[in-house]
Amino acid sequence: MPRLVYSTDQGRLCPECQQATGNCQCKTIGATLPEGDGIARIRRETKGRKGKGVSIVNGLLLDDTALKNLAKELRQKLSTGGAIKDGEMEFQGDHRQTLKALLEAKGFQVKLAGG
Repeated sequence: MPRLVYSTDQGRLCPECQQATGNCQCKTIGATLPEGDGIARIRRETKGRKGKGVSIVNGLLLDDTALKNLAKELRQKLSTGGAIKDGEMEFQGDHRQTLKALLEAKGFQVKLAGG
């Protein structure tokens, strides 16, 4: 049976739930919190980056949108670039101490990982 992808009444439809794209609930149903102990761990990594270091934050129990918003706010406060990969926030440069202070001010429990 063919799926409906457009309706003249509602416009474009989600192929999964058949709701209008504005009312689609697929993203909220499939979104789950990552598993872990809830302690943010900050480490510095240079592997695969031609010697350039990045600070990586993982272990936060936030969904994708909250993690994205937090990463954007932290990037602005650090005045640096970064990305989110596999539920981990990456920030260009060694910002471990600053990240620890910023995350603790937001109420997260933070540990520095690695050497």
